[in-house]
Amino acid sequence: METPQLKRIGPSEFRPAWWLKNRHLQTIYPALPWAGAPRPRLRSEPLELPDGDLIVVDWLADQPDNAQTRPLLVILHGLEGSADSSYARQLLSAAEDRGWNACVLHFRDCGDYRNRLPRRYHAGETNDIRYFVEKLRTEGQSGPILAAGYSLGGNVLLKYLGENTNDTPVDAAAAVSVPLNLHLCSEALKHGFSKVYQTHLLKRMKKAVMRKFDPHTAAFNWQKTMQARTFAEFDDAVTAPLHGFSGKDEYYDRCSSSSFLGAITRPTLIINSIDDPFMTPDVIPPEDRLSECVTIEISEHGGHVGYISGGTPWKPRYYLPDRIASFLQAQIRCDLEVAHAIPAM
Repeated sequence: METPQLKRIGPSEFRPAWWLKNRHLQTIYPALPWAGAPRPRLRSEPLELPDGDLIVVDWLADQPDNAQTRPLLVILHGLEGSADSSYARQLLSAAEDRGWNACVLHFRDCGDYRNRLPRRYHAGETNDIRYFVEKLRTEGQSGPILAAGYSLGGNVLLKYLGENTNDTPVDAAAAVSVPLNLHLCSEALKHGFSKVYQTHLLKRMKKAVMRKFDPHTAAFNWQKTMQARTFAEFDDAVTAPLHGFSGKDEYYDRCSSSSFLGAITRPTLIINSIDDPFMTPDVIPPEDRLSECVTIEISEHGGHVGYISGGTPWKPRYYLPDRIASFLQAQIRCDLEVAHAIPAM
């Protein structure tokens, strides 16, 4: 008799707070100054990269005893995000509460540091996380290495795991509000209220470009960049030429993480919502394109990296930190049970 296969795509247990069911309010509320995100103490550490560039890693300042033997959680932020983003602070605090070590690995030109090389970051840049997690192992991290990515950072994480299969020191991972298909997400942001998010983020991206380049030093079309009104136009003008793609279509084709989900060999949880204003439900791939290690939980509500489940407007309760940490903790427990069940050689 054949063992029935477990469903790898199913409903999330998340239910929105009664006072915050609207998808745009779920998306916007966590960024408000009174939204209750914790502020764990952090210390910044520059990370020299093999190609001569520089990024920054923000670590929990109060590291646990014997930190290298404890679980270590590596967090990847979203577009124009940082360790100061509400979702990153929430997860850092959840890791600290469990006695884990944790850090936020900033993408190039993010955080408080400007990188050196004439480039920035994009949704498919996996070299930096590959270098960082391998460096952690070679420098003595013996405890489990866990990873979590939000939005663009989730796409980077899933692509990295699919590229490296068994050759990754990451033991388990979670990704939230992931733009699994960059083509579809780019199109979704052209419509309705979603255009407001696109306009806001484009302003920040253009300001970042102007801090780093000027019309005379830019290795891309400056006028086309400043006139960009959509992510697609910006990616075609800046992201693609800066990072070796022929245009936005090649960039989206090669970097959409949905193409890498079938190769992932580490326990991986993806949490996406149907009402995410940054995408449409069409980004969710069919189940036969997932590896047996990948589980997708889909909620009806939650917005984009919102997931406020209760509390009050002055003291909200967030679903994601505990769900992510609980999933990763369960994978650690499973690994230990398997290790103890194997007789010593």
